[in-house]
Amino acid sequence: MHMMTGFGLITYSLAYLSGVLSTLSPCVLPLLPIVLGSALSVSRFGPFALTLGVMLSFSAVGTLFSAAGTTLGLNGDFVRHAAAVLLVVAGCVLMSPGVQRRLAMLGSGAQNAGHAFLDRMKVGGSGGQFLIGVVLGLVWSPCVGPTLGAAIALASQGKDLTEAAVQMALYGLGAGTPMLLLGVASRAAQQRFRGRLTAIGHGGKFVLGGALCVLGVLALSGFDKTLESLAVAHSPAWLTDLTTRI
Repeated sequence: MHMMTGFGLITYSLAYLSGVLSTLSPCVLPLLPIVLGSALSVSRFGPFALTLGVMLSFSAVGTLFSAAGTTLGLNGDFVRHAAAVLLVVAGCVLMSPGVQRRLAMLGSGAQNAGHAFLDRMKVGGSGGQFLIGVVLGLVWSPCVGPTLGAAIALASQGKDLTEAAVQMALYGLGAGTPMLLLGVASRAAQQRFRGRLTAIGHGGKFVLGGALCVLGVLALSGFDKTLESLAVAHSPAWLTDLTTRI
């Protein structure tokens, strides 16, 4: 099983969790009922189109950044160690609410400008909501920086661009999960969901931060190779085959 070169199921799961936590950020979650309600007023399938646009936007941004090392011709070991450092930094940030608030404030200017641009967009139907979702993903990127950065670092550890794209697609799917939950819920249920999702977001970020720090330290120390060999030696043949193919 790939532990740090492909990361296998561990990093795919963490990529999805990073996506979930990105839309549970305090600067995103309170806006979800508003933007989803607006999308529903335009089209029956508006919330789904909006969510798909956000998912695609997050995935595309992350894939472009994670592919930068290959595009620039950087040494594989350099990219791997740089990504490991980024994992540790992102993990520490996710475990520090104060630092997250400061980063959110730094990105608030770009976010406000993005929302002003969205207010001027006059598009209708599900296609229009999809376009708004794409732009909204770009607008929210500075706000969800720690989780997006963590996903990019995880993807950068992959063995090729395809694996990086799959991990970022899982990040986008994770980001869309809370949106879909709120999108299909009634207004009363949305309020109940929001409270629970906020609690999950706070606890989940601390857990994710700790896991990222551990993975980063393992990569920097080289101990990940030992764990990789042990995992391959003790894994069932079907699981080893699965994780080396994806």
